[in-house]
Amino acid sequence: MRAGRLMSLVLLLQARGRMTAAELARELEVSERTVHRDVLALSGSGVPVYADRGRGGGYRLLDGYRTRLTGLDRAEAEALFLSGVPAALREMGLQGVAATARLKAAAALSPGLRDAPATAAQRFHLDAPGWFAPDDPPPAALAPLARAVWSDRPVTAAYRERRRTLEPYGLVLKAGAWYLAGRVRSRFLVFRVDRFGEVEPQEGVFERDPDFDLAAFWAEHAAAFARSLLRETVTLRLTEAGVRMLRHVADPAALDDALASLQPDGTLRLGVESVAVAYSQVLRLGPEAEVLGPPELRALLAGAAARMARLYEHQEEAPGDRPFGAALRPLGDP
Repeated sequence: MRAGRLMSLVLLLQARGRMTAAELARELEVSERTVHRDVLALSGSGVPVYADRGRGGGYRLLDGYRTRLTGLDRAEAEALFLSGVPAALREMGLQGVAATARLKAAAALSPGLRDAPATAAQRFHLDAPGWFAPDDPPPAALAPLARAVWSDRPVTAAYRERRRTLEPYGLVLKAGAWYLAGRVRSRFLVFRVDRFGEVEPQEGVFERDPDFDLAAFWAEHAAAFARSLLRETVTLRLTEAGVRMLRHVADPAALDDALASLQPDGTLRLGVESVAVAYSQVLRLGPEAEVLGPPELRALLAGAAARMARLYEHQEEAPGDRPFGAALRPLGDP
């Protein structure tokens, strides 16, 4: 622990030049007294750390001194590629490794480029979770699964009340939820991390399939999952405006097939999750769509249309009431 902190202190001074004890304490998350003790320990071991007194003073390295501690180890190099997703690093327990990697990378840069990481961080930020998602703590199984993924170690875990042994290949963060891609008896499957119980790492390592591509596997799985939700098919007759509106209403996984089925009279077949979901979708199309089938959906829309018609027929204007905007006149009118 202390050796890593001493290395971080040297790298901070090398990357940023002069820093006060308060600045170092804030970066290292220790007290200023600890910083003073660490500087004395570094000086005693031969690292040329000097203190500048007075206003604008602080600690600095001897001009021209450069440490050779800037090489990244494997864990740091791998974590560096995830540094753009700080929430993911924190939930997997890798924020410390990534911080050390960023320090080493910054220290290895020439003086004119050392502000590049801060410059980029102030201009680009990836916020992975979806809107309005509750700020729940990460699943308890995430950290041990992440360690198993990094080390290629098989695990035995309870999943939906069933214990199974699997080879964890990769983790995916999708809209705030974590998923594990794992191999079970030569089959690649996807598991929701928050449904895992206790995770027990096994001895040894498994041999990864060299042809496995996590991004491609996930894209294929996500597309297949979206298609699997489309359990019903409805038939619509759309106006030209309805066809244009369809891409804003239909499930994206159903859109291409629906447009491919479009007939000259505007008839098409649309995949939907359920009749209830189709009802809400077709309502958004309003008079630009007619339901041809199934009959239960047509009946639902007919009932909705009748209720809307009753709402708007024989609308009597109450005394003193006028439509919104009726009181607004162009400038200059009496």
